Amino acid sequence: MGADALHRLVLDQLDDDQAQDVVTIPLEGKSSIADHMVIASGRSTRQVAAMAQKLAEKIKQAGFGHARVEGLPAADWVLIDAGDVVIHLFRPEVRSFYNLERMWSFEGTEAASGRA
Repeated sequence: MGADALHRLVLDQLDDDQAQDVVTIPLEGKSSIADHMVIASGRSTRQVAAMAQKLAEKIKQAGFGHARVEGLPAADWVLIDAGDVVIHLFRPEVRSFYNLERMWSFEGTEAASGRA
């Protein structure tokens, strides 16, 4: 089970939880922090918190180890560090304020929307 399997699990779970505007930024060979960064939005702090908790549990159940979760219980911006995949879950207003997609897009590389 590698980075791609973990990435697929994350995307599938976010899809099941009706996350909005899911974007994947490939980091392999560009950053040592992870192979994939996934950014998604929830409609409310309650949905963001629920998605984060459920995703962390699914990652653990699938045998990828214990994911570190930061940002609960406020749930405006929750960071889940699952090793090879880093997930940022936002409320839409907070996401647009920080605009991580623009910050992490590399020259000549566009972020891939949806499933990679």
